[in-house]
Amino acid sequence: MISAKELAVLRELGAKKREIGELEIQKRNFNLWRDVNSLRRSRPAVKFDELPWSELEAAEPEDLKPVCSDPFLREIETGLRQELYQWNHFPVDMIVEPIVYCNLVAGPSSSYADYGIKENPERLEGAHDVVYRTVIDSLEQADMIQTPKVWHDKVETERRFALLLEIFAGVIPVKKRGIVHQWHAAWDQIIHWYRIEQLYTDMYERPELVHRIVANFTKAQIAVLDEQERLGLLDTGNGAWRVGSGGYGVIDGLPERVEGRNVVPGDQWGCANAQIFSEVSPEMHYEFSLQYDLQLLQRYRVNYYGCCEPLHRKFEMLRKIPNLRKISASPKAKIDEFAAQAGREFVVSWKPNPAILATNSFDEVYARKYLRDAIDKCAGCNMEIILKDVSTIRGDPKRLAQLGKIAMEAVCG
Repeated sequence: MISAKELAVLRELGAKKREIGELEIQKRNFNLWRDVNSLRRSRPAVKFDELPWSELEAAEPEDLKPVCSDPFLREIETGLRQELYQWNHFPVDMIVEPIVYCNLVAGPSSSYADYGIKENPERLEGAHDVVYRTVIDSLEQADMIQTPKVWHDKVETERRFALLLEIFAGVIPVKKRGIVHQWHAAWDQIIHWYRIEQLYTDMYERPELVHRIVANFTKAQIAVLDEQERLGLLDTGNGAWRVGSGGYGVIDGLPERVEGRNVVPGDQWGCANAQIFSEVSPEMHYEFSLQYDLQLLQRYRVNYYGCCEPLHRKFEMLRKIPNLRKISASPKAKIDEFAAQAGREFVVSWKPNPAILATNSFDEVYARKYLRDAIDKCAGCNMEIILKDVSTIRGDPKRLAQLGKIAMEAVCG
């Protein structure tokens, strides 16, 4: 049951979103991202993502603290509040759509799922970190990896959709949306069962075990993707939503809608990474990770690769990925080497180091020089600048606004 106050709040937020979403600047931002992704010459596009919303809410509760008690509506309200707050304070090149999406109640929607393997985590005393103990240590245990169950709660999906239609009637359109994008990041999940130290040793001493684990995991992922496609859970990937660890997915060559058939991976962006292979050679990276990822990535129209792993010296390997369009340039990547390899062939998805927001005082001079230096080194590339993994702003929301202003001056100057 929704209260009159909650209804009024949601409708007000929806009205503001529609008003902003219908501004002419949204078309300009949409076209900018499409140009970057389609490899047309353009200035770098900027997006802020993965922000410390708990800190921001504590500092700005009037704007960000939700009032809805229902978990689903609270999620919708929180998303609206965060989107509007970001637009009002550090929009950079964000796109606000004049629509509210109702996602299908379905899963899994990424490589994080139930594979029938029970984790054995151990929290270190006095730390936030968790160590995962090895639970796969033999070929027989590797063969225990199961295919996750693909499910779709049609009744709950329709209930939520009808509820949002009623709440936002006459205020803002509501549209159902399937799975528009998902990660195929085998090793992000497998390291919950198989310690990194053991992996690094076993790639030399027991390569057959490593191959068996990742092969079984990949087989399960392929089965999940097949079932998602069969059940009609996928949705077109050409839109104003994030792809990979980067920016929006708007691009030439992908359909905006599909009629008369189910959406297939060829209507979407694919994505993979191997963050724990940061210090692994390109040859072993390919042997124990990428060659398996290719079984999935070959099905997508365009692909994004990478996240936090530095990839500036692995371009020969990366060129084996079909339809590769964007590559993540993490803060650890040497951006000059990265840009020289990427040229106009790929989009450089550069991640500034979020630590620039975590110092005792925000150094605008350093931030301006840091961004300018990376932009200059990528002058011959298509580039997106994605601020993400921001763990703290030291309780000072103004830092994000300051950095946003600096970034826009740098890309437009």
